[in-house]
Amino acid sequence: MFDLTGKVAVVTGSTKGIGKSIAENMAALGAKVVISSRKADACEAVAQSIRDKGHEATAIPCHIGSKDALEALVADTHKAYGKIDILVCNAATNPVYGPMHEAGDGAYEKIMDTNVKSVFWLCNMVCPEMAERKDGVVIVISSIGGFKGSKNLGLYSLSKAAEQQLVRNLAVEWGAHNIRVNAIAPGLIRTDFARELWQDPKKTAAAERMTPLGRLGEPDDIGILAASLATAAGNYLTGQTITIDGGRMITDPS
Repeated sequence: MFDLTGKVAVVTGSTKGIGKSIAENMAALGAKVVISSRKADACEAVAQSIRDKGHEATAIPCHIGSKDALEALVADTHKAYGKIDILVCNAATNPVYGPMHEAGDGAYEKIMDTNVKSVFWLCNMVCPEMAERKDGVVIVISSIGGFKGSKNLGLYSLSKAAEQQLVRNLAVEWGAHNIRVNAIAPGLIRTDFARELWQDPKKTAAAERMTPLGRLGEPDDIGILAASLATAAGNYLTGQTITIDGGRMITDPS
């Protein structure tokens, strides 16, 4: 059931944190994984670490904000492995921390282009080939921020809510071709990307108090589930946003 042997997985933003964990766990289940982020040396280092464990991986650097770069990512993956069975859209940005009225147009455009438009572009590039084989999996890494307002992460939360709706629409449009499209909405995960939210011990303690499981999440909490969704275990699941937050969204924040 939990086997990805013969599958090819492209994971954006996979040189650290959640994306790296997803790639490592998919490789451990037998997938050939494409490690992708902006820096070539970081991509190669992660790909080599996966190969050192006896799994298969290749490094293909890509800046997801560029449509040309995304097209090259898809083309280079085809050159390496001939197909794409699993697409994981994990790479994201959040250049601002503060209220939305203090963020300029540039920040808005960068966040929406990187977090939403790149997913739209990549899915339009990859889903047609999945449809030809009548099989495919798309996983978008969203956030619990997409469910609620925020004093300091408003634009980021807006982009994550848009991702969730994009997932629902993609699931409807491609479901007849046996393409399953789902989102994962992590809570606070101990990654470099979320460092601003947990590096302060007081913030960490407050987050732990509001979380029924009493701890912050770790990258593997997301990576293991994402890898599982790509296997036969996820064959009848589509159009959903799965919350992984230690229970934070279901409890009284007081």
